[in-house]
Amino acid sequence: MGYKTIVEDNIDVLVAGAGLGGTGAAFEARFWGQDKKIIIAEKANIDRSGAVAQGLYAINCYMGTRFGENNPEDHVQYARIDLMGLVREDLLFDMARHVDSAVHQFEEWGLPIMKDPVKDSYLREGRWQIMIHGESYKPIVAEAAKKNADKVYNRVCLTHLLMDEVKENRIAGAVGFNVRTGDFHVFKSKTVICGAGGASNIFKPRSTGEGMGRTWYAPWSSGSAYGLMIEVGAKMTQMENRIVLARFKDGFGPVGAYFLHLKTYTQNGLGEEFESKWWPSLQKIVGKEYLDPELSHRTHRPIPTCLRNHAMISEVNAGRGPIHMVTMEAFQDPHLEEVGWENFLGMTISQAVLWAATDVDPKNENPELTTSEPYVMGSHATGSGAWCSGPEDVSPPEYFWGYNRMMTIEGLFGAGDAVGGTPHAFSSGSFTEGRLSAKAACRYIDDGKGEGIVVSDRRINELKEKVYKPMEHYKIYRNEVVAGDVNPNYINPRQGLDRLQKLMDEYCGGAGVSYMTNEKLLGIGLKKLKIMEEDLQKLAASDFHELLRAWELMHRHRTAECVTQHTMFRKETRWPGYYYRGDALKLDDENWHVLTVSRRDPDTGEYTMEKAPVFHLVKDGE
Repeated sequence: MGYKTIVEDNIDVLVAGAGLGGTGAAFEARFWGQDKKIIIAEKANIDRSGAVAQGLYAINCYMGTRFGENNPEDHVQYARIDLMGLVREDLLFDMARHVDSAVHQFEEWGLPIMKDPVKDSYLREGRWQIMIHGESYKPIVAEAAKKNADKVYNRVCLTHLLMDEVKENRIAGAVGFNVRTGDFHVFKSKTVICGAGGASNIFKPRSTGEGMGRTWYAPWSSGSAYGLMIEVGAKMTQMENRIVLARFKDGFGPVGAYFLHLKTYTQNGLGEEFESKWWPSLQKIVGKEYLDPELSHRTHRPIPTCLRNHAMISEVNAGRGPIHMVTMEAFQDPHLEEVGWENFLGMTISQAVLWAATDVDPKNENPELTTSEPYVMGSHATGSGAWCSGPEDVSPPEYFWGYNRMMTIEGLFGAGDAVGGTPHAFSSGSFTEGRLSAKAACRYIDDGKGEGIVVSDRRINELKEKVYKPMEHYKIYRNEVVAGDVNPNYINPRQGLDRLQKLMDEYCGGAGVSYMTNEKLLGIGLKKLKIMEEDLQKLAASDFHELLRAWELMHRHRTAECVTQHTMFRKETRWPGYYYRGDALKLDDENWHVLTVSRRDPDTGEYTMEKAPVFHLVKDGE
């Protein structure tokens, strides 16, 4: 068996995960750490990993400052509005002031960015989005990371972070295994930059059976960014702030290019405009400050995404579904029709295939929209992730402890989904955060803060035994199957995932219950999650691929537990359309205009919850 082989690396910078955040970190680490040893560990292959793996039709975060389009302050205000007031403005501003340079680099490396034939600028899809021919977006960006890292370990799944045994609360690296050979990898590292993914598939997906795995967010995003960090006691923030997306039904093709570029719009099943009819009742829940349709119309200030979701969910529940995207008008223009199809062929091929397979031609029939199951992530339009230090020149004292993007564990940095409070970063912003975290990590090393880390052989052997335990368990009990894949001595990862998804859907506000929960339901959910954790000790894996699925399940479970704790702690409905607290159905600024912060004690498993202040560093109109 391959897991008798231990591969050890003693390095300066370990980049955990090679999506856009990880590639940005590896690229920048070389600039600031000319003599440092930099290694990337990626559970897939760096050329096609992360959320951008199969391509992207737009870069969703670009200021265009050099074209006189937007400033970083504008972006902070936009994200604050969309997130109902709650963001880390220091982190957002820091990302926004650097993101354009990352996009310009992508173009230099060969990424085709569409040009506006009238203006001397990039072709805009919306205020923040620029359109690209992005099927090869990820391989282009990955090339820069590969050239700057000392080594890229593809097919290595990281399962645990290592903590220093000399100095308390200091990172010392990570361990994992090769999903092909089974080799056990030990990375003893002065710093770790976590660029792992957020969480899809912790809630029961809309697509089941033959559609299994067809989700909006990457199905391989298994909450590792959170599972790794929560397990060692890093503080987390805004983990209740899951996202629900309006998407084309079943294929989950994005709608942005259609709304913004093709100028399509929605109707209910009766062919009526429906959103505006829900604004009066919704205003009673969130207040006029957050929902003022007249102001939005007059100033082009967007209505928050979650509130538009609420209108769609409410209309369907009132019996006037399905919701349709009106494409028949735009698709009469041959150019717009071509753009509509290319939008999917460049990033969500399954949507085009599904329409073809089910005889849906958007030129002759308005396709259906739906709302997705919830996802937990920190790089798209929500802000889940670790509680991180901001930049010294912007952050208030409560938000700064020495090094930009460093978590509450010394030497542990984050980018992309891993960083909390920074919504609307998307791919370019995640890459930018990777660069920022790498610069800070190199400074941390240069300041001598990573010297003298110690990880004992005893600890390595403990983790090695834990990592491969599902395979050992399978070997012992595999002959005791009673029928099919039913075994009284173990559960397999697929069974465990089904159980987790059902639990989260029913108790934590999934699509199956129209995103509704309450304190009683959440309490039952936490109890069931605790029982499930006991059963995960009997998880079985028949081979290395199933071992990968086992550890993805472990990370998803830990993420789900944290999400449930946060959802119980925030006693209000801050984001109607993402989830509802039926026992606290109003937004409550008096008590909850705050960020939530949690820490799970690694020894006891107990959570400590606290409120953190929201500082509005950018004033309206700046």
